Amino acid sequence: MSADPVFISGVARRVGLHLARTFLERGLPVIGTYRSERPELEELARLGAELHHCDFYDEHQVDLLCRTLPQKHASLRALIHNASDWIAEDGGLAPADTMWRMMQVHVRAPYQLNLALEPSLRATLAAHADIIHIGDYVSTRGSRKHIAYAASKAAQDNLTLSFSARMAPRVKVNSIAPALIMFNEDDDDAYRLKARSKNLMQREGGVEELQRAVDYLMDSEFVTGRVLPLDGGRHVKAA
Repeated sequence: MSADPVFISGVARRVGLHLARTFLERGLPVIGTYRSERPELEELARLGAELHHCDFYDEHQVDLLCRTLPQKHASLRALIHNASDWIAEDGGLAPADTMWRMMQVHVRAPYQLNLALEPSLRATLAAHADIIHIGDYVSTRGSRKHIAYAASKAAQDNLTLSFSARMAPRVKVNSIAPALIMFNEDDDDAYRLKARSKNLMQREGGVEELQRAVDYLMDSEFVTGRVLPLDGGRHVKAA
């Protein structure tokens, strides 16, 4: 009996790329979405990933994805919402455009995909299926520089509450709220030092730590409707 696929949005780089590689190396089928062409996608294709170009800012592309995936995949093991963007209020867009973009990628697209793929998740060959939203530490704290981003991540956490109630007990729905999982290549030493100092562990978490969190939620037979912090103790750093 073949394993059901794991769907991961945003597989072209960083966390999504690591998750896709790991599941493929374990022999699990992966369906991935990407917005921009990157060399890493060729590697994933060679490993056997089924890749779909989908810009979550394009409502027509999201609608098409929601129609075609259930027709192609009658059952799914997991749906991992990793696709994200990080736009500040001083990023050059009008405030309304900033909020629209953040809500589009973090709330509207996951909401549509959860509903569209619900029958496939319920039909999994495994004991249960999972939806995991990759959120953010700021969802419960807000952000002075990324107000719309933080608000959209809080709304994404609320999707976890609603969909966990809707889909239980066949499908578990959870969020992960990381802080400082990995730096960008252009982050300078001063920024890295300051960022690390904000948590008790004095370092970035790393993609392997996030993978372990995903594995924990997928392996659990009881945890649902929860937001799992992954912040290195940042919440008590000032205590």
